[in-house]
Amino acid sequence: MAEFNITGIQQVGVGTVDFRKSWNWFIEHFGFDTRILEDDTVAERMLRYTGNKPQKRHACIAMNLQGGGGLEIWQYSERKPEPCPFEIAIGDLGVFCTRVKCLDIKKFHEVMAASWPDVGPVSMLPDGTPCFCVKDLYGNFFQLVERKDVYIPQGKLTGGVIGAMVGVSDMDASIAFYRDILGYDKVIYDETGIFSYWSGLPGSGEQYRRVLLTTSKPRKGAYSDLLGEDSVELFQTLDRKPKKIFEGRYWGDPGFIQICYDVTGMKAFKEFCASKGHPFTVDSCPDDTSFDMGDASGHFCYVEDPDGYLIELVETHKIPVVKKLGWFIDMKKRDQSKSLPRFLFRMMGLVSKEKVKA
Repeated sequence: MAEFNITGIQQVGVGTVDFRKSWNWFIEHFGFDTRILEDDTVAERMLRYTGNKPQKRHACIAMNLQGGGGLEIWQYSERKPEPCPFEIAIGDLGVFCTRVKCLDIKKFHEVMAASWPDVGPVSMLPDGTPCFCVKDLYGNFFQLVERKDVYIPQGKLTGGVIGAMVGVSDMDASIAFYRDILGYDKVIYDETGIFSYWSGLPGSGEQYRRVLLTTSKPRKGAYSDLLGEDSVELFQTLDRKPKKIFEGRYWGDPGFIQICYDVTGMKAFKEFCASKGHPFTVDSCPDDTSFDMGDASGHFCYVEDPDGYLIELVETHKIPVVKKLGWFIDMKKRDQSKSLPRFLFRMMGLVSKEKVKA
């Protein structure tokens, strides 16, 4: 079988009811101010997840160049987004919280508490890492986790996305999926109990099994230095039956719509996933060509985890560096095992940085 590689978490998708307000909030509070691409067209390949018809939407991928994955901020343009009809709790099926890198938890907690009302207390992960939770303006939970590594220093207290917290119904089946398909072969901790410090999160005070997974070897690839080390933490509630967060709703409705991984060798990865019993449910380029994504192009696909949560896979073919000058990187013409040089991302940051708008 031909080779493939997973570079890391490219982004976590966030469906919203107001594209601009959400992006402004992520710029102001988390520093996601570098636009990688923006697209205002029709989603034609996701019919099985969008009511069997194409849906117009406005989306962007924004990053914090201090390192980590980005956020894909996503809003329906013509259809009214449908929020989750119930209060999402720890362990409900799918991503219920996204992890963001923070260089100094104590200092950033003070900053957030002074500027935003929905901020939880500082606590510790089971491995002793400082953290705290924040709820954004539309009710999405983010956990700030302390890490000191920086890709391009910009004087911020935050970095990008470094992981996600995923509710699952069968822990062992989910561990096997995230290990065998996405490469999370190292267990940081595996604990069961009542974690009382989840103050402010619905479902705190209940009993869970939680397992933090990462990779035993560093990720490699063109974007690996930028995306950095990533992890997923799986949660199985033991006191109640979890609800499926996107049950009866469309992909793109409010909430965390997907975890997206940067991949090379998509054709080989498709064969691998099928051999493991997890075939692609969406393939934008079954003929192995390129799909135009506005300012960029590539090959995107989807696979479902054991509970039906969507995992996006993207093989990037072209990305803009200076769009006005027609400067793009053709990824097909370079060795994708080697990291892209930092100066290219510095240039992207200079020419595509977004400012907060009223």
